[in-house]
Amino acid sequence: MNIFDILGPVMVGPSSSHTAGAVRIGQITRRLLGGEPSRARILLAGSFASTGEGHGTPRAIVAGLMGMDPDDSRIPYSFELARERGMEFEIGETVLRDAHPNSAIITVASPEGERMELGACSPGGGRIRVFELDGLSVSFSGEAPTLIVRCGDQPGYVSRVTGCVAARGINMSKLRVEREERGGRAIMVIECDQRIPYSVKVAITAIEGVHKVTRLNPGEESK
Repeated sequence: MNIFDILGPVMVGPSSSHTAGAVRIGQITRRLLGGEPSRARILLAGSFASTGEGHGTPRAIVAGLMGMDPDDSRIPYSFELARERGMEFEIGETVLRDAHPNSAIITVASPEGERMELGACSPGGGRIRVFELDGLSVSFSGEAPTLIVRCGDQPGYVSRVTGCVAARGINMSKLRVEREERGGRAIMVIECDQRIPYSVKVAITAIEGVHKVTRLNPGEESK
């Protein structure tokens, strides 16, 4: 346990889970998309849906989509700022079975037309967990350097991808692979002990059959 488990994050209140965590859900959605979305559909579930309005959860998620941090004083005005920047967004509710009460499903589109869907929850203390990405089950927080590799389900991909990481002296702490069906879409999530350099992304992207590589280094915008 660290001090932030006791005191909570530095943030614009009122809630570490419903506000600070919601900002971080928006932030990680932005980073996984690769930039600020032009459109967003935010569906709140459980406690996010029932009490989120009073805690500013919708505004917090939109603020995160624009790259704001949990302590940004502009969070209460995020709707207005998003409209000024041309971001279209809608807020709604959904029901999720067996999900954490503080959960959201966010569908975003980039200005270039790329679409992505993410499911994430905020268990408390400003922390988050992504549990779904483009319809596939995942589990990561973004607190550790993380690689997300979208590819086809083909023999040898795991060893080739992890080989690119190991070749640069990076230690992998967790590896999870999920697939849609045999031979279908797959997502590989690799959490690491060290910062992931851009050269790793370039090497993995060059593997035939890899569709997209995203690297999440804490404190950095994805590229």
